[in-house]
Amino acid sequence: MLRSYRLLLAASLIAFLSNSPLYGQYDYDENSRINTNLGFPVTAPVGNTSEFVTLGTGVTAGVGYNFNRYNAFVGEFMWNWLYPTDASLTPLRTALQAADLNGHSNLFALTANYRLEARGNRFGAYLIGGAGVYYRNASLSKTVIPPAGTACTPVWTWWGYSCSSGTVIVAQTHTTFTSGVFRGNAGVGVTFKVSEPRYRVYVEARYHYAPSSTFTTRLIPITTGIRF
Repeated sequence: MLRSYRLLLAASLIAFLSNSPLYGQYDYDENSRINTNLGFPVTAPVGNTSEFVTLGTGVTAGVGYNFNRYNAFVGEFMWNWLYPTDASLTPLRTALQAADLNGHSNLFALTANYRLEARGNRFGAYLIGGAGVYYRNASLSKTVIPPAGTACTPVWTWWGYSCSSGTVIVAQTHTTFTSGVFRGNAGVGVTFKVSEPRYRVYVEARYHYAPSSTFTTRLIPITTGIRF
């Protein structure tokens, strides 16, 4: 599974970097057709997601096409590492009778987005939104078999356990849960020009909504990065 994550990340970064030679085909001024971005988010969980994970970190990389100064397409890869709360692990630790049980979760996304921007000489602001494939995993350091009759609560479904008739299905021995869905995002951002020809620092907040068969993940990454 880890190999798959590495291959996905490598493929996305290669796609991002492979567009660099395209710059030679376009002007480097504010009217350049190609756009790229690389950012590092601090991710805040919202809704029920905040009960199971704390602030996370990750990386965002994108490349796209500027139709004009105001309208652009941006394709992006996002990865967020989500750190579990103690509350999300307590029921599983109790079931296993193991206080050293740990876990983590990742959210990957490949999205196609539209950006509407008002860009001045030094400062700018924009709206951005789109949709794509969201892939989440949740991994535990040990196998946890829920006791018979365990009530089906959201903490069990977060870690990928299924339920029937209000109780967690006992015959489950997984340590890693994965889910892929097609969903969307929307957000706002501001930019600050820092260098010629048109390098800009950007700060962006975007809401990501990714429901799966067992749990709906809601996140707001606050991303700081560099754009061209």
